[in-house]
Amino acid sequence: MQSGLTFSTADLAQTRFAVSPMWEVVTSFRLLRREKEPPLHRRWAEQVRPRLAHAGLDRGWLAELVPAGGYLADFLNPTPATSFPALATELDAIRRTAPARVRTELGMLAAERDHGPSARFRVLSEAPEEALEKVVAEIETYWELALAPYWDRIRRLLEADLVHRARQVAEHGSAHVLNELHDSVRWDDGTLRLVCRHCALTRDQTGSGLLLVPSAFAWPRVLTRSVAPDPPQLAYPARGIGNLWEPRATTSPDAVAAVLGRSRTMLLTELDTPSSTTRLSQRSGLSAAGVSQHLTALRNAGLVTAHRSGRSVLYARTALADALLAPADPLLAPADPLLAPAGT
Repeated sequence: MQSGLTFSTADLAQTRFAVSPMWEVVTSFRLLRREKEPPLHRRWAEQVRPRLAHAGLDRGWLAELVPAGGYLADFLNPTPATSFPALATELDAIRRTAPARVRTELGMLAAERDHGPSARFRVLSEAPEEALEKVVAEIETYWELALAPYWDRIRRLLEADLVHRARQVAEHGSAHVLNELHDSVRWDDGTLRLVCRHCALTRDQTGSGLLLVPSAFAWPRVLTRSVAPDPPQLAYPARGIGNLWEPRATTSPDAVAAVLGRSRTMLLTELDTPSSTTRLSQRSGLSAAGVSQHLTALRNAGLVTAHRSGRSVLYARTALADALLAPADPLLAPADPLLAPAGT
């Protein structure tokens, strides 16, 4: 199916980019619902799936609203008011979704199902305000388990994509950037054309302008949102996702250990993958109490973050720690933009 989004001069003037935490929620959750995740995200998915199953999130509200394919509930992706909205801001917008909008979108989801409405669908339809609070609570849990420990890394990827696109707009113009978003997206004489089954965008279904959202998890496709009077949204694969989950090369541990101490340097090196105190203790040979003490000091220094996962806490390196451990000589960028380091 091919759809076309026509542009006036005013529409082009209102075209903008934004990083959206909720787009990362829905695209990552959809990826995890597939029987087999793309190789690009396998390392992340293998870490996250057991946490979600333990928390029951693989069969909760999100599972009802974000199917493995086809249409997903548009109210989960409210229009970002700024270029970098906080998750809490987007969750507030979800809470304020009009009941009529909730019911309309539930009907669209039900039309693609092989079975009748579920119990959760009936609750959402009959008491949307109360049910949306439960949806938001589940999203917050999903965020802490699946995205928060990795968000620093993901956000840098998305921000780098925005910087690259802005530079391309300045050097080559908007049409050039729109043509480079994805193989299924083409700019053709004032019309943005999409060739895919579930990505319909037409101007009569939306407001003016266009919102472009880079995503770490949308690959290999684009996703769209068309809800009048909001501007249409197009979530596209960000550049550099091929390297997103690769273990980070580190500088000589001895150089960092001279500043932080050997034990804390070892823990930072281990935290290329978010881990709990217990797991870090097992891998490092340090006592759990000693690991906890070192992590507290590293957290106070802004080198690690902590995110609750059920009864345990996952620790992850921050961008500051990554920079501290980064080798002095940068690697050459691969030719493929999807595999290129995000800053290129």
